[in-house]
Amino acid sequence: MEEQHKKHTSRHQPAGKNAPEQSPVEHSAKKRDASFPVEDTQFSPVASIEDYESMKKEFEKATKEAAMNMDGWQRERAEFANYKKRIDRDQAQLHQTVTGSVIKKYLVILDDLDLALKNRPDSGDGAAWAEGIELIVRKLQAVIDGEGIERINQNKVQFDPNLHEAISNEDSPEFESGEIIEIVRQGYKLGDRILRPAMVRVAR
Repeated sequence: MEEQHKKHTSRHQPAGKNAPEQSPVEHSAKKRDASFPVEDTQFSPVASIEDYESMKKEFEKATKEAAMNMDGWQRERAEFANYKKRIDRDQAQLHQTVTGSVIKKYLVILDDLDLALKNRPDSGDGAAWAEGIELIVRKLQAVIDGEGIERINQNKVQFDPNLHEAISNEDSPEFESGEIIEIVRQGYKLGDRILRPAMVRVAR
């Protein structure tokens, strides 16, 4: 009976004679801390000087390549813009050429109608007929004007071989030498292109 009492008492005494008693919370915390190693807080460099120099060279290389790519892209963009301008200019010139070629075929008809109206009758059936012809001339002229074609029909301007074709040189006190006295046949131009020069009388 006495031996059983000693065994029961020994289970509840601390292992050491002077060991402090521990609560269940402290014992659990120590057990948890022991499962995680203590980290070394001493600073260690990320890269060496050799690594830094290598990264610096790679960065400079990438910067140069980026600059070269940007320069090439800007050149390609400028070349494309110039190409587009050239195409637009060629198309505009082609349109002028085609328009001028078509309109020139109708200028002879317009000349005949203008000539007929110069001798138009003032009364009777002929006057009504002349009004109908004049209406046709106006419509045809409106079509020509709508295509951007201009008449060369100014008097009292200096003779210009690019715009005029002289059919006579005459003395005239009302005009200075070299001035246009009269437009005998209308001239036409489309932009800077002369479809046909005006036939003129020139003062000498």
